[in-house]
Amino acid sequence: MAFTMNSIPPCDGKTFLVTGANSGLGYETCLALARRGANVKMACRSPERAAAAVERIREAVPDAKIEVLSLDLGDLASVARCAEQVAGTGGLDVLINNAGIMAVPPGRTVDGFELQFGTNHLGHFALTLRLLPTLRDRVVTVTSTVARIGSMPFDNLHGEKSYNRWAAYARSKLANQLFTLELARRLEAAGDPRRALSAHPGYAATELQKSSADQSGSWFEGAIMALGNFSIAMSAANGALPQLLAATMPDAPNGALYGPWIFGSWGAPALETPPPQARDAEVAARLWELSETATGVRFVR
Repeated sequence: MAFTMNSIPPCDGKTFLVTGANSGLGYETCLALARRGANVKMACRSPERAAAAVERIREAVPDAKIEVLSLDLGDLASVARCAEQVAGTGGLDVLINNAGIMAVPPGRTVDGFELQFGTNHLGHFALTLRLLPTLRDRVVTVTSTVARIGSMPFDNLHGEKSYNRWAAYARSKLANQLFTLELARRLEAAGDPRRALSAHPGYAATELQKSSADQSGSWFEGAIMALGNFSIAMSAANGALPQLLAATMPDAPNGALYGPWIFGSWGAPALETPPPQARDAEVAARLWELSETATGVRFVR
């Protein structure tokens, strides 16, 4: 039977943290969880946009249990403050690493990392490892079908030699999958029952496409993305279903990847096989070591 919003089990008493929660997939994920009784922590960079999102959720779910946290994934100090705040309030059951930026022009995070790799991967890597000691159930990291064309050139992770915004995006999304599978391996090797999973939305209409097109300066790219969002893309709510399945279903296996079943782009979520480069344990271990060094955060169960 296809997984729908009605398939989400009751979440009363469970606490979820969702990054990038004020729009798109993150917003739809928070709304769905609030409807099922979850305690939802919305981790957002913009307080104003977060407040507007909370207001919209409360209009739909008047008794929603929501808390807003400040989080800038491009600033490791902000990541540390957010994790400390969560730990101080009793931890959480599920972490959903949803936030991301897509195909942006060359840029650097506060800590000097390439903007997409630093935000999409290193920020979530640091947040996950900081929260792991107080995480009770699982972590879900949102990737993309673009990861299938990604590569991990360790001599150019931060655009030191060259920069292509789409290649950098694909690299950051491949890093999400490598991180998920390596974390799953480490938890399993330690006999830890907690799980690491990943999900992707397929072709869903979100603000990422518009933001990417706006920053590209290309009217043609903007027109193509707008047409795609209007004509063939799934809604953000449907795009959120794979991560909601990964985050809530009791039998979701450790290391699993979920995405839409029709060519990985449309339809109900289904279990997928990660691309070969995501399953390379040697590359994953090297990326993990590099990520620990870059963020200064290490794996502690």
